Parts: sequence; C-alpha cells; structure tokens
Amino acid sequence: MPKKATESGVYRVTEIIGTSTESWEKAAKNAVETAAKSLRDLRVAEISKLDMKIEGGKVVAYRARVQLSFKYDA
Repeated sequence: MPKKATESGVYRVTEIIGTSTESWEKAAKNAVETAAKSLRDLRVAEISKLDMKIEGGKVVAYRARVQLSFKYDA
C-alpha cells in the first residue's frame, strides 16, 4: 500500500481568551467557537492558562487563555 505524502504548509499560532460565568471548560469552548467564525482551518487548541475574575470575594467569571493554530491559505 503506498504511503500518503505528508502535507506541508505554514501555520500560525495566536492566543485568545474565552470567558464563562459557569466553568473553564465553557470558557475554552467559547474561545474556540468564537474564533472559528473568523478563522478557517483551525488545527489545534492548547489551554495555556486558567484564571478567575473575582468580585466581592466571589468568583464571577472563569477565563481560559487558549493558543490556537490554523493553516495559512496557499
């Protein structure tokens, strides 16, 4: 069986921050789904940092810093 040629290309990694009042998972999902509306061919998402916004001693938002990679069009 012949081997498939390895796909070559150029990829960019960009960092975005998603937020949610419910969880870090939803914050990361919001980041990726929002980015997918304007970036094509997303490849990998890596969570690089998680934090929370606190007001009055209570957690009011979860934030996920996400690094996304996508392929440049040729």
